[in-house]
Formats: sequence, structure tokens, C-alpha cells
Amino acid sequence: MHFNQRQTIGCLRLICVCTLVMLSGRVLAYQDLSSENNPCRGQDALLAILDRPTVGDSSCAVRQGRIVLEAGYAYSSLYPSANGHGQSYPQLELRFGLPHDNEFVFLPAERILAPGANGYTASVVGLKHEFDASHSLQFAAESLVTLPSGDPNQGSAGTGIAVNGIASWSPSSTVGLSLMVGVTSDTEPTNLGGGRYASFNPDGVVTWEFSQDLQLYAEVYGQTHTGVGQGSGYDADGGIQVLVTRNFELDFEAGTRLSGQLGGFSHYVGAGLGLVF
Repeated sequence: MHFNQRQTIGCLRLICVCTLVMLSGRVLAYQDLSSENNPCRGQDALLAILDRPTVGDSSCAVRQGRIVLEAGYAYSSLYPSANGHGQSYPQLELRFGLPHDNEFVFLPAERILAPGANGYTASVVGLKHEFDASHSLQFAAESLVTLPSGDPNQGSAGTGIAVNGIASWSPSSTVGLSLMVGVTSDTEPTNLGGGRYASFNPDGVVTWEFSQDLQLYAEVYGQTHTGVGQGSGYDADGGIQVLVTRNFELDFEAGTRLSGQLGGFSHYVGAGLGLVF
């Protein structure tokens, strides 16, 4: 069945509303798991809870009454190479734990420095709900709304919507696999025409807990459309996360373009941190 752009946007809005309603309460009743065997609840759970440094989000929701702050910096070689180099910071993300395994997230504007396109990105708000299945399997659903904000070079000309499903599986005590699939309806910055486009976005992550306070990861992710009239794009990244204390994390990562123009870079390096209060 073929959908035109207006029908696609309408479907995405309906999915978003349904997701927000679902997130307002606990829909599935899974067994109550102890903090000892649930990676989202243990004393050293920060590495599992953090969204960064991966593009894919965590299947864990922040515990009720807690706040997680994430921030980072990236330096990139732009694609095509003639476009020079770019920087992005502070990559802030604030996550607030709500009752019944729900979470509210706020991503403020990010500063982008790029030749001829300096500016601030749009702000994003959203909700996530965590479904506990077992000590080795977790699910989550989230809905994100991109506000019509930012500047003409890097912002969003209109409201954007994303709906994501996230599943994480731990086949062993040291290895984790995560899959996030989502649909989005976004608008380009005003200076690029402000047009709207829809996309399907897969994301896969593998983690390896080298020790209790050190974790390695690798990720491949993509979009079926990266802009109005543009085709698909896929990137890969990997890095290391260090749990300095149970409430403080540092990470170092590098990424590369695989195909298309997702993110506008050929490769990048970055670093960041995560804190829980």
C-alpha cells in the first residue's frame, strides 16, 4: 500500500500519541526483578543506563527520583572532504526518572561549528517507558518530539516526531546486544528549504564488559532517508566507557561514514561523560 507524505505524517503523529498514552502507565506486567540481576538497577548500572556515547538509546529508564546528565564533544572531518572540519558540543542530555519505570528526557540545543554553516540545533523532548522481561532481556519504547527551534543553518523549521522501540539482550554476563528501530518525521533547517521527510532508522550495538568498570562497544546505524530527496545513509562507531565511580562515567569514541551522507561527516572522534544524581 502506498502512502503519500501527508498520510505518512498523519500515521507518525497517531503512533506518537499512542506511544505517549502507553508511556503514561505500566501496560505490561512483568515479574519484579531485584537490583542484583537486572542490569538497569544494580550498583554499577550507570554503563547500562546511559544513552551516550551510542546513537542508539538505552533500554533502561532512569530510576524514579534520579537525574542523569550526559554531555560530550566531537571533532569531525566533513563529507565531502572539501567541506573541511566540524565540531559539536556540548551534546547535553538531561533525563529525569518518573514513577512506574518512566523517564522524561530533554536535549537542549547543540552548538555546531562547520564552514559556512555555524549554528544551533533544535531542542528535543521525549518520554521513555521500560518493560522488564528478565535479567537478560529488556524492552523499552520512547517517543521524541523535535521542537521547531534552533537557527536557520542547523535547526528544525517545523516539529519533528520519532517513535523508537528498543530491545537489549545479554547472552552472557559480559556481552550485550541492543537493537533500536524507529520511524521519524523531520524537517530540514530553514536555509536548506525547511522541507519534511520521513525515515525508518535501524541501529545495532554490541557491548563487551572487559571488567566491572570498563566497557567496549561497537555500533552500526542508519536511516532510509537523510533529507528531502536524499537516499539512505549508514555510519559505524565504537569506543570505550570507563566507570570512574558508580555515579560518574567517561567515554571515548570514534566513528566513520559507511555510505550516504548521514551526519555529514567522513569520520570523527569524540569524548564525553555521564553523571547520575
